[in-house]
Amino acid sequence: MSEKEKIIEFIKRSPKAELHLHIEGTLEPSHLFKLAKKNNIKIPFSNISEIKSAYNFSNLESFLKIFYQGSRVLIKEQDFFDLTWAYVLKCKENNVVHAEIFFDPQTHVNRGINFDIVINGIYKALQKANKEFGLTSKIIMCFLRHLDEVSGFKILDQALLHKDKIVGVGMDSSEIGNPPRKFEKLFKKAIGEGFLTVAHAGEEGPPEYIWEALNLLKVKRIDHGVQCLQNEKLVQQLKDSQIPLTVCPLSNIKLRVFNKLKEHNLKKMLNKGLMVMVNSDDPAYFGGYINKNLIECQAALNLSMKEVKVLIINSFKSSFLKEEKKNEWISKFSS
Repeated sequence: MSEKEKIIEFIKRSPKAELHLHIEGTLEPSHLFKLAKKNNIKIPFSNISEIKSAYNFSNLESFLKIFYQGSRVLIKEQDFFDLTWAYVLKCKENNVVHAEIFFDPQTHVNRGINFDIVINGIYKALQKANKEFGLTSKIIMCFLRHLDEVSGFKILDQALLHKDKIVGVGMDSSEIGNPPRKFEKLFKKAIGEGFLTVAHAGEEGPPEYIWEALNLLKVKRIDHGVQCLQNEKLVQQLKDSQIPLTVCPLSNIKLRVFNKLKEHNLKKMLNKGLMVMVNSDDPAYFGGYINKNLIECQAALNLSMKEVKVLIINSFKSSFLKEEKKNEWISKFSS
């Protein structure tokens, strides 16, 4: 077996944690089409291949347009359960043993879907996954940053009724023109209510957005963060603090943050001692779950076995699991 084959085999059989995954972004074209028919929702596609060809994006904005159209087919609690269960099966296939999952309640509540329907469908599927496969999970609610802070406060009030299910809050959607400082008061309240905080920053936006997420929103993790290398002081701060950066390589290519995987800065970030790991983001839209992200990165960036191992270990280190559980998973890589 060649070294490359050994690494691929290692990726496939290694347990992993996934920390940057939007549950709505796991809606595969065939499932979208099926739900549109079942729930009698008109979508601008007449077949599955038309949906697939629409998944050709020029930037984050062009993706979000299709993403929100797709989310419209999710109506009932069973739809959210089935969506989450389909991802659970992908976890099993990719040997993901722990998943920290984002959901966007404003996307659903703003079109008349009850918050309880969304969270209960997701939560019940994850409970079943834990019972049947031992998959552990955390749920993180994201605020849509293109909406105003008032809308965020309203959704936070609804989340408070489900604190037993939701561990943290994040921030996603259109980054450019929506700096983290816009939500400083909202995140302060969320922290006061006991939620952990994370935020998408430095995907398309400048390094300043990463600074703001750290200093104003007091985040425990930066989602994406690939623009950090533009600022040496920021790189040093991220290295010293070991604040995790949840990198999503195939997503970055699909949304033209980088033109080719060979140009991605994941390896540079790793070499600078940053706490980076690989995630799949919106895999149904970006063409690959976690194993594919790792395998394609390894090939494009010529990652060594040691580097791949560090990326996987970092996924556990950066999770919201208890230290004891983190160490239990990490110890499996000591040989």
